[in-house]
Amino acid sequence: MTVIQNSTLISKPVEEVYNFLADLNNHEQLMPENIYNWESTADEARFTIKNMAKLALRISQRVENKELVSVPSEEAPFAITLRWKVEPASETTTTATFVIEAELNMMMKMMASGPLQKLVDHQVSKLKEILG
Repeated sequence: MTVIQNSTLISKPVEEVYNFLADLNNHEQLMPENIYNWESTADEARFTIKNMAKLALRISQRVENKELVSVPSEEAPFAITLRWKVEPASETTTTATFVIEAELNMMMKMMASGPLQKLVDHQVSKLKEILG
C-alpha cells in the first residue's frame, strides 16, 4: 500500500471546511490544469487526467466534521482511496489532510508516485487558497 499525503492549516472552523469538501461539485476548484471533462454531483465526480486515465469517484463514507472517503465508482487503473481528514486546530482554524492510498506494484509506483504527490500537494494548497 502506497500512502501519499499532505496537510495544511485553514483559517476557518472545521464545519465550514468539512461542508466545502463534502460536496464533490466543489472539488473541481481543487484540481490542477491537467484535469478536464469534469462532471460532478454532490456525491460523485468523473474526470479525465490528461495523458493518463479517466476516473469516476464517489463518496463512500462521511464522518461529519472529521472525514470524507472517496473510492472509484467504475474500473480504475489500480485500487485507490482518497481521504480528506479535517480536525479543529482551534475554534477558528482547521487542519485539513488529504491522503491517497493506492495499491501500486513496483512499476506503477515508480510511474504514479510523483504525479499523485503533485495532485495531493496541489489540492491542499488550492484548498488553503480558496478557504484561507
